[in-house]
Amino acid sequence: MSTAPSTSRLRPGHPCPGQLSIALVGPADIADVAIEAERIAAPLAAAGHRIERLCSPRDAWGSGGGAPAADLVVVLGGDGSILRTARWLAYSQVPVLGVNLGTLGFLADVPRTEAAESVADILAGRFRLVEHLMFECEIVRAGRRLLLELGLNEASILAGPPFSMIEIELFVDDELATTYRADGLIVSTPVGSTAHNLSAGGPIVRKDIDAFVFTPLNPHTLSNRTVVDSADRAYELLVPRPNAGSACVVDGRAVAALLPGDRIRVRRAAPRFTLVETGRHGYYRTLREKLGWGGGLRASEPGTTGGR
Repeated sequence: MSTAPSTSRLRPGHPCPGQLSIALVGPADIADVAIEAERIAAPLAAAGHRIERLCSPRDAWGSGGGAPAADLVVVLGGDGSILRTARWLAYSQVPVLGVNLGTLGFLADVPRTEAAESVADILAGRFRLVEHLMFECEIVRAGRRLLLELGLNEASILAGPPFSMIEIELFVDDELATTYRADGLIVSTPVGSTAHNLSAGGPIVRKDIDAFVFTPLNPHTLSNRTVVDSADRAYELLVPRPNAGSACVVDGRAVAALLPGDRIRVRRAAPRFTLVETGRHGYYRTLREKLGWGGGLRASEPGTTGGR
């Protein structure tokens, strides 16, 4: 599928070129979204920028093809809101600033208390654009395409009810690489490596690297470990005998129940999801603060001797 050129006029190191078109999006069923949207929109509108508020319920938001022709999309919510925005922008991606109103906020890493300052930094050109790998997940059934999904975090094959292990064959560039006997398999992008992949024991891969991460779920062998391979290759998964409840899941959404012989193809997508970073939060600081990644023992409390 072809990719539309970005409509954004934002350029790192350059102040904004006159009036910008800015879309504020978020789940309308979160009370703080409307409040924060107004707080961010008011000074921007007063400065002459065109503001579009596009808040809607979560179950009605995120289908592709409805994206505005904007210079910047400000997402109010959490990481789930970021994933819905990536799907909504589809093949017409524009830069995104994530303002965290959720819990973790690894992708939406700007605290609400810093939202206004971050927007001011963007208008002044004090920002950088970080592109992230996206993927296409295609399911082929009986030689015909069943569906094609665009994703940002991961595509997963889950065994499902009755919760017995399944076999998953992995082909790389049409060559059989291995057969997993497990409860499932996660195919993650680097930006998704801190999500389901991390919970399953997979590695953290820096988000600006172009690679796929293959992490089996509860593999029944001592030798099955996570594999990281280039995003320039074509990957295909085959489940010869799925369970009745086996499914393909893309970014947390079950997109299809699997039948014997279904082929799941994962490949690099043409569009790149682009996050705006203002330099207030570095990558490793985010790992430390959001995921509790520690580099050593904690310092002793005042009044204690340290020791063991």
